[in-house]
Amino acid sequence: MKKVLLGCAIVSFLFITACSNKAGTPKPVPTDTTSTYKPPVVSSSFAKGADISWVTQFESTGVKFYDKNDNQQDLFALIKSLGFNSIRLRAWVNPSAGWCNTADVLAKAIRAKNAGMKVMIDFHYSDTWADPGDQAVPAAWASFDFPTLQSTMYSYTVGVMDTLKNHGITPDWVQVGNETDNGMLWPMGNATSSMANFAALVEQGYKAVKSVSATTKVIVHLANGYDNSLYQWMFDGLKANGAQWDIIGMSLYPSYGSSTWQATDTQCLANINAVIARYSTPVMVVEVGMPANAPSTARDFLTDIITKVNAVSGGNGLGVFYWEPEAYNNGYGLGAFDSTGKPTEALDAFGN
Repeated sequence: MKKVLLGCAIVSFLFITACSNKAGTPKPVPTDTTSTYKPPVVSSSFAKGADISWVTQFESTGVKFYDKNDNQQDLFALIKSLGFNSIRLRAWVNPSAGWCNTADVLAKAIRAKNAGMKVMIDFHYSDTWADPGDQAVPAAWASFDFPTLQSTMYSYTVGVMDTLKNHGITPDWVQVGNETDNGMLWPMGNATSSMANFAALVEQGYKAVKSVSATTKVIVHLANGYDNSLYQWMFDGLKANGAQWDIIGMSLYPSYGSSTWQATDTQCLANINAVIARYSTPVMVVEVGMPANAPSTARDFLTDIITKVNAVSGGNGLGVFYWEPEAYNNGYGLGAFDSTGKPTEALDAFGN
């Protein structure tokens, strides 16, 4: 009904305007609201990032990417042209199809470096997806006792870091685990069962990264960035058990929040300020996403969360990363490209 009423109003307006312009009065020029949008102004060090780990798998099936003028482009160059300055890549130990193994991570990291982008490596410490409900130990590690699990995790982390270093790549950031709301490398690293074990694994990852690159910042990453109780439970436990980290990483998907994206962003900012005060640790939002079929709303959300994170006092809000924006026509609904392979207006929030 709103569309019908709007159409009638437009017809009436055009008729009145045409009659009033018989005397030669210039017709009003329609306003292009997209051209008036200004992306958030952020600090020069602020990470405007994208996790595009699917890219090589997509490319292998013939998927192509286009700019807004329908020109086909390499995804890394396209992402850079949209204002992004950082790329996040997930690392799996021995995935069945090969995607996101060390060789695949290296290939993408080289492309990110050549595009002039910073690099984040996201160790899942699994052969497949790790998230709050899934933290499966790699199949080859399944029979290890806890000391062997720790030493193997350490050696694997060093191996990936060395592989990158040997190709001239030093990650700016490394995640030790992905959305580790209840630990990782289950069952031994389950935080509810043994926070001490999980803390020991985080410490192994931290030391492994620093043994190769002292400048790389280590992130411990949890989901639901609006949930302060989760973050306080986890980081109190890690601190009490001697684990080290440099940055607290958060995921923020408003569709999983308790109310609107505005309220979710406000809750996230409150949590950011709370954990910075409690642990003297900066924060980075390492995953965000909204439905691809609501790009205007997504742009508003992104503009707001980028602005909020950048404005955190003391420069302790380090960046925002969009998770797999390039995904389209693959069943994942929270990308930021349309069905023709072009970026939507959602990504204007990352512009310069």
